Amino acid sequence: MARRLAKRGYNADRGAITLLAGAADIDAALDSVIEETGGEGGKITAGEVQRALQAAPRPDPASLPETPSSGGADSTVNTETEPPTPIETTGSTATMAADDREVAVANDITGRSTGTGEYTDFVATFRDRFSRLSEMLQGRVTGRPASALENSTGGSEAAMVGMVAEISTTSGGHWIIDLEDTTGIYPCLVMNDRPVADLMDEILLDEVIAVSGRLSDGEDDDRGILFVDAIHFPDIPQTFTPRTADRPVRAALISDVHVGSQEFMTGAWERFARWLHTDEAERIEYLLIAGDMVEGIGVYPNQDEELEIIDIYEQYEAFAERLKAVPGEIEIVMIPGNHDAVRLAEPQPAFDETLREIMSVHDAKISGNPSVVTLEGVSILMYHGVSLDEVIAELPAEKASYDAPEQAMYRLLQKRHLAPQFGGRTRLAPESEDYLVIDQVPDVFHTGHVHKLGYGKYRDVLAVNSGCWQEQTGFQRSVGIEPDHAYAPVVDLESLELTVYDFN
Repeated sequence: MARRLAKRGYNADRGAITLLAGAADIDAALDSVIEETGGEGGKITAGEVQRALQAAPRPDPASLPETPSSGGADSTVNTETEPPTPIETTGSTATMAADDREVAVANDITGRSTGTGEYTDFVATFRDRFSRLSEMLQGRVTGRPASALENSTGGSEAAMVGMVAEISTTSGGHWIIDLEDTTGIYPCLVMNDRPVADLMDEILLDEVIAVSGRLSDGEDDDRGILFVDAIHFPDIPQTFTPRTADRPVRAALISDVHVGSQEFMTGAWERFARWLHTDEAERIEYLLIAGDMVEGIGVYPNQDEELEIIDIYEQYEAFAERLKAVPGEIEIVMIPGNHDAVRLAEPQPAFDETLREIMSVHDAKISGNPSVVTLEGVSILMYHGVSLDEVIAELPAEKASYDAPEQAMYRLLQKRHLAPQFGGRTRLAPESEDYLVIDQVPDVFHTGHVHKLGYGKYRDVLAVNSGCWQEQTGFQRSVGIEPDHAYAPVVDLESLELTVYDFN
């Protein structure tokens, strides 16, 4: 839209762009607006657009689909007939204008990436991680540094906060955790007959934990060893109380649209977009998309054989066309994913200016991955979710699986870090600070990536993995992934209650 205006010698304020982008015939709308302004160039206002479009016909309500029945995960939309072309919005009908809504984005790496890949950058990242997470733990245990433990009296009670450097097992089946802090490494022994042993299968390398117990007398080891009685994670405080909005406003949480794939679900998306125009969806004022807008190119072996659109820019143009079907009064927030045209290493900066311009429909807010988005006082941690693969691979199935992705999300909240383990499946970029630490406890945690629907609450934090909008690809079939597609989880920001709508 910005390009079209620029070609005619105009720019426009946000409200004007939103109204124009939602017009049924954009070129005709532009002609009307230019006539309204006298064709002199300059900046177009929302009021000028509204006056120019006043005579434009409204969509016929009869052409809208039947609304889905309410009732959470069983809510469905009529899919018996092939839907017509989605109806685009003709302007804002919300009681609160988009410019007046309370939307803030934080923890965005975009424009602040300083890492060069040097050794010192990695040291800075891990020092920052340790500093911030150890501060959370020091309030629960009175830890001593590794160097102090080496010089402590044997047999005394002790505690330590450290990063998990290595986990090994003894011949007797016990575990030794080598914990590292800024002063050194100290061995901590977990006996397999103690209750604390049940937590060993939840620990990942490189995460920050605290242990407490009793020091050995040092007879068999000059350095001594800490016999562990308790293991502490940074975790969500038991006293956490989520914040809520002061009015009944709702947000739809989706991800993994994958436009450009042969398996992109065009019909389901059109049903979803048309439903957003109905009375049942009138309180949905926000749409949050957690990555993978497009299918991308070269993401997995032989992907080119499964592409509907082979040019990456054309994929984003097609995605932008899909966004036009969303009501213009809905505020859109987007972050990238691993299929998007940004760097793979996390944290991921947002899309470059070229892609932003392509996706400028409705003046969407575009941020990095991860980002903390605050909607009317409700904090939503948006993260695409690549590290969920790592957690699911490392932990036992009863604690993290693809069939229940929310369980893996709980583990990340427990560790207060979005990618605790370094050097595995998740590519991590060294930065001056660790943008993947969960400093602020979110009210809602929203991820995607694994193409599975899952949701639940962990210590009162609502965790939602939103599935996808793509049928099973050949690659997914080869690795046994059965996607959950065409679902739209919707959270009521006033109550934090979740309803899942099915557009299959």
